[in-house]
Amino acid sequence: MWVKNCWYVIAWDHEIPAANEDKLFTRKVLNEPILVLRTSDGSMVAIADKCCHRHAPLSAGHREGDDVRCGYHGLLFDAHGQCKEVPGMDTPPPKACVKKYPLAVKNKWVFVWMGDVEKADLAMLPDNFSCDHPDWVNVPGYMHYDTPYLLIADNLLDFSHLSYVHANTLGGSVAIALAKPLVEVIDSNGQRGVKVSRFIPDVPAPPYYKRFQDFDSNLDRWFIYDFLFPSTLLMHSGGRPVGDAADDNSRAVINHSCQTLTPETDSSTHYFFQQSHRASVQDPTIRHNMFNTLIEAFNEDRDTITAQFKNLTENAEHEMLPLHFDSALIRFRKMLADAVQLEKNAAPHTIVKFNK
Repeated sequence: MWVKNCWYVIAWDHEIPAANEDKLFTRKVLNEPILVLRTSDGSMVAIADKCCHRHAPLSAGHREGDDVRCGYHGLLFDAHGQCKEVPGMDTPPPKACVKKYPLAVKNKWVFVWMGDVEKADLAMLPDNFSCDHPDWVNVPGYMHYDTPYLLIADNLLDFSHLSYVHANTLGGSVAIALAKPLVEVIDSNGQRGVKVSRFIPDVPAPPYYKRFQDFDSNLDRWFIYDFLFPSTLLMHSGGRPVGDAADDNSRAVINHSCQTLTPETDSSTHYFFQQSHRASVQDPTIRHNMFNTLIEAFNEDRDTITAQFKNLTENAEHEMLPLHFDSALIRFRKMLADAVQLEKNAAPHTIVKFNK
């Protein structure tokens, strides 16, 4: 279950080779193989990684300037997906082309639009500001899951699992599971999803924090995040020593995180993430300590979710027992299902190449 009229992250911008490199970047999104090229003028384009002739991957061919030559029968395609040359033919057939996808780059995330080209709307891009902002510092990350993306989304929508899955990393207290989150609907300015706020007063600092800062008291912790279509988490989180004023951040841990899930196939997922700390914290080792802890914790998540996925039966979703933990994920899934149904009910549109 996924919405097609959405922007999906296909890569961090540093993953896309320069125009003068003889490398081709490809990644599958919603079961569609996509080739992303950085052209000689510095821009990026996305075209189907599937030759129109025999569907060989264009990424198995090679670059010729801003063009790509198929490595199977030598068809040459330009950056707009139009075939320029077919060996042995004077002129390529008019239908010799591959799909071009709308592409946008925002704060180091490279997005592709997977639905009706005419509906591609830049206002629907998430505000992943801390991925590329002078006030914030992070290390960008990527993981691959062999599970459906919605299981990972469920996990991100329910932070009560931090008390158990991440007891030795991000959690550190059963109080996280005991705290009741506030769940609100977001539906404005091109953004749809839910806002989840969870406050945990007077708890020990988690192992995560202790790896880069010492504390002589318990903390008041918070997690406040938007979880937006198609599956993006934008989160303010932190911890302040008990007794410090709400506006006193002199001893507080202040973080901002951007995480997004992109379905690769029905049963596999790309996971892009970063956790930023304030640039005013000068120690250069902190970003790497944070990143290494995230990798450790996200491997805990992946192990748990993979085991869950292997345990699911065909009717698992109907057999699961809903509990109060699930309030955010139930609401988000309902919104997503409604959006998917609206797309199915909409009159079909002719999909044309996006050449703007």
